[in-house]
Amino acid sequence: MMKARVLPVVLILLVSQVVVSGTAAATGGVCDGVFGVAEAPQGADVVEPGTDLSARTRSSPPGTTFWLSPGTHHLAPDQFGQVIPKDGDVYLGAPGAVLDGGGTNRAAFTQQAAGVVIRGLTIRGFVAPQDQGVVNHDSAPGWVIEGNVIEENRGAAMMAGAGQRVRGNCLRNNGQYGINAYRSGGGVRDLVVEGNEITGNNTDDWETKVPGCGCSGGAKFWAVDGADIRGNWVHHNHGAGLWADTNNNDFLIEDNLIEDNEAEGLFYEISYNLVLSGNTFNRNAWTRGRWRAERGDKFPVASVYISESGGEPRLPARTDKIEIRGNMFSDNWSGITLWENADRFCNSPANTSTLSCTRLVTSASDCVQPGIATEPLYSDCRWKTKGVVVSDNTFEFDPAIPGCSSLCGRMAVLSNYGTYPAWSPYKGAVISEAITFHQENQWRDNKYYGPWTFVAHDPSRGLTFDEWRAAPYQQDACSSFGEGGSC
Repeated sequence: MMKARVLPVVLILLVSQVVVSGTAAATGGVCDGVFGVAEAPQGADVVEPGTDLSARTRSSPPGTTFWLSPGTHHLAPDQFGQVIPKDGDVYLGAPGAVLDGGGTNRAAFTQQAAGVVIRGLTIRGFVAPQDQGVVNHDSAPGWVIEGNVIEENRGAAMMAGAGQRVRGNCLRNNGQYGINAYRSGGGVRDLVVEGNEITGNNTDDWETKVPGCGCSGGAKFWAVDGADIRGNWVHHNHGAGLWADTNNNDFLIEDNLIEDNEAEGLFYEISYNLVLSGNTFNRNAWTRGRWRAERGDKFPVASVYISESGGEPRLPARTDKIEIRGNMFSDNWSGITLWENADRFCNSPANTSTLSCTRLVTSASDCVQPGIATEPLYSDCRWKTKGVVVSDNTFEFDPAIPGCSSLCGRMAVLSNYGTYPAWSPYKGAVISEAITFHQENQWRDNKYYGPWTFVAHDPSRGLTFDEWRAAPYQQDACSSFGEGGSC
């Protein structure tokens, strides 16, 4: 079998006289690097341990640079002890500078100042509540968060606002997420996440605490319009590695190493327009796959799960498809699953994103009978898995891996039989037919190594490679299986 390993981007940040760097050796990553700004820049406000950083910030003008000297820094000893930056404030940490929440403070940096910079700090011990973050707690715009270690906090290591740059950080072992890209009412756009190591997050095991919450993983994105996610090492998270959930659009996910996450490497859900290119996916979804298989659940748990998401030319983006191309998949529980829940649509009780409608309909109240039974609402009230093109990828799979069964090593495009609610115009096999045959979902020019099998239309239809390529499915034109030839 062909083997490939993509290493995280080496990020070197030159800041005045400082170098903040993360290594990308085969045995390590950003988290093995040395963090900190070695010297206080000229004119910086030097903050010693024991100094009240919150008070110092309040008494300083906007645009002040603070340099936290080596040692452990604390905030006021109550849950709302926090730093409230002003526009353009810069917070630099010397090597060995730690901002510690002491298991008491909820958040480190909060409120709505624009253009704040956080660099070179270790930030730990904060106790953000569920779905809240420690750094940029209020999703303010234009923050630059780079070259930090943000670890062992509750909630998310950080929130994300419009224009945020997240580069070269070690985001590890946080209670819920490494990144939670969410702002109430939307408005997160132009987000860059580059060269980070995102590992070990969801230590509080939220999917067990709140079954079905969809609130865990390495990084979660909600209603983000425009995101570049490149050169990261996303690994060993207790849940999905990257999870885009609800009305995201225009994502470029490229050159990442995504491996050993307990659930999907990438979960792209009820969202639009994605380029997924040049990534390596290793050994993802084994915990989730085994868990479902042991319960007799035949659903094709995959390394890349595209759920009710597709290309949409009416939304401005760099593509009007979901392009999955030039990636390497090695020894994941399964490969790629394209899924569309027949019962999940805007205004359906089966829609778990209960407050959301598609980006093509003005109001959820429009998606009712009789209008929903005819175009354009018949189409626009659904998040559709359409226009997905899977090309020029390599898929390899070793069935000898312990714990594998006939439910490993699958590729799938399918839906369920629509039954609910009673007024749904999507009952029966109409969505299974649509996703399989009529929504321009296509595999082509791929290479397969190992005993891959395929699922189409519904979970009961298992196919061989020859059946998958033959009518009526006609998938994987010019693809090769084993050492066989292609077109």
